[in-house]
Amino acid sequence: MTITIEGRGIVPGYAEGEALVSRETISGWGGIDPATGTVIERRHELFGVCFTGKVLVFPGAKGSSGWSGFFQSTRLLGTAPLAMVFTTLSTKSALGAVVTRVPTVSEFDGDPVEIIRTGDWVTVDADRGIVTVHPDRRG
Repeated sequence: MTITIEGRGIVPGYAEGEALVSRETISGWGGIDPATGTVIERRHELFGVCFTGKVLVFPGAKGSSGWSGFFQSTRLLGTAPLAMVFTTLSTKSALGAVVTRVPTVSEFDGDPVEIIRTGDWVTVDADRGIVTVHPDRRG
């Protein structure tokens, strides 16, 4: 069964791919390794997991203003997520999405962290602010 959630497009574009979901916010500075696209924050539920080429679904950013710089580095190094879907829009997460230059949607009518599961196939239409979940097409 296909599920559609509507939100606000932050960075325009369209992407589709396998979802990687975290119930925890993600720290840029000290929380990710931009060279590998891997979460390196030791106590994080995604510790050791690579987000490169995945639709990253998470509550939002945490930590310092360095968050955007670290996520921009993932773009420059070719390790960025395919798209970002997050629940809480902040200046850190918005700027991080802009400099990462991947389709991004936030401020939803439902909680994507509760709706989407890791492995679900997801389409992100950030031009229209729509995220479609295809659980029957798990990656």
